[in-house]
This record gives sequence, C-alpha cells and structure tokens, in this order.
Amino acid sequence: MRWLQNFMYGRYGIDSFGLAIIVFYFILAIINIFLRSTILYILSLLILIYFYFRVLSKSIYKRSQENMRFLRYYDPIRFKFANWKQQFRERKYYKYYTCKRCKQRLRVPRGKGKITITCPKCRMKFDKRT
Repeated sequence: MRWLQNFMYGRYGIDSFGLAIIVFYFILAIINIFLRSTILYILSLLILIYFYFRVLSKSIYKRSQENMRFLRYYDPIRFKFANWKQQFRERKYYKYYTCKRCKQRLRVPRGKGKITITCPKCRMKFDKRT
C-alpha cells in the first residue's frame, strides 16, 4: 500500500468531475452489454482512458480548472434535486409557495387554515390555504 501512496504523490487524483466521468463510463458499459455496439465500446474505452489520464496527471492546476468548470454547471442541478428531495421529505409538515414578485420560495406549516404569508425578501403579502 505504501508503494501506491508513493506513486500517487504529486498526481491529481479523483475529484467530482472524475467521479462523473467514471459513472458515465459505467452507464455506457451497461448499455453496451445489451446493444453490443463497437462504437459504444470504443467510446466507453476512450472515456476510461481519459479518466485514468486525469487521475494520474501531474498538471494539478489544469485538472482543478477542469473540475471548477464542471462544478459550475453541475452544482445548480445538484442543489435543485437536493431542494426537491427536502421538500418531498417535509411534505407532511410544510407547504411551499413561491412569491409572485421576487420568486422567493416560502415554507409555511401545514394545517393552519387560510393565512396571510409575508415574503421576507420583498415584503409582499398574499393569502394562501395551508
């Protein structure tokens, strides 16, 4: 195990973009099991080679810049799904509304009847049933 640590010293390693690449590779490999396509096989092999190139690269600055570009597009999608997941978990206790003026998401407790909701961002008031 020590030889692996010595080998990886000064190399970039795995990051979020690398994980996305390897997940994409496995998806293509599974699809290729059913389709048996030569083009898909070559594409998945090239993706795997690119993954190892990034992991073993000594150009740490370039790889971190690639990861930052990836995260610029991936993080908003990830946060959107995390919000949906949280809203689904809390659906028994809270109801969510969107302010018509500033598009702020508002969470109010369920079972309070008809209430007046005040947006904390723009101070707009509106009546809703919880």
